[in-house]
Amino acid sequence: MRYSYIHKKPVTTALLLAAGTGSRLYPLSQNAPKCLTLVNGVSILERLISNLSLNGFKRLVVVTGYLENCIKDFLGTRIGDIAIDYIFSPLYKTTNNIYSLWMAREIINEPFLLLESDLVFDSSLLKSMLYPDKIAVAKMQTWMDGAYVTINQSQQVKAFFKDNKARLAVNSYKTVNIYCISLSSWRNIVKKLDQHISDGKTNDYYEIIFTEMIADGNLSFDIVSFDSKPWYEIDTIEDLAKAEKLFPLYNRIADRTVPVFWVT
Repeated sequence: MRYSYIHKKPVTTALLLAAGTGSRLYPLSQNAPKCLTLVNGVSILERLISNLSLNGFKRLVVVTGYLENCIKDFLGTRIGDIAIDYIFSPLYKTTNNIYSLWMAREIINEPFLLLESDLVFDSSLLKSMLYPDKIAVAKMQTWMDGAYVTINQSQQVKAFFKDNKARLAVNSYKTVNIYCISLSSWRNIVKKLDQHISDGKTNDYYEIIFTEMIADGNLSFDIVSFDSKPWYEIDTIEDLAKAEKLFPLYNRIADRTVPVFWVT
């Protein structure tokens, strides 16, 4: 029987992977990292901070690389109740997100929410993601690419895919790239990360770790459906245009120590 987190405290630490160059968003990413891309006048990063604030987060760890000072200047060391720590990945030009995740192995020793830096989503969607071990997914659509999963009858991840095989599966879902990870799972993940990095596999995606661990029965994720809900992954200029249609109204507060909020 899986251990229930229903009566446990929600996670209050988040890990944001923001080291990449965002080359597919060029020229918007020429002078700023992807997470500072504006979506109807408000950056992906500011929206993220707002969402974390509204859901009670107290700590954010950011793995930086490309134009790291832009992120540090924007966030500082605290916004509202959220304390902010940084890890610089010096090999960001030649490594992928598996290396960024590995970089956080020593600074995080608690359950946490793992996020990518190209996501915009409504803050309400995090409410179901605050207890380990969960993964946000959405039924596959034609615009989606990246990692996919299939699920079993218990609404848990059955397998991960990084190619088009999952597109043919009846119960296939796109990963939204938001995970809530328990401390025990994290410790097992770190062991696998250590193996891959020591083998020189620094340009892989961390999903390969999850693929192996789920296949071996050493990792389990319950799915949280984001299907038909307001979220978007922004990799290209075309993605940005679509995201701006989903998130047209946003009200900014002059004092950034107070979380920004959605207009309703």
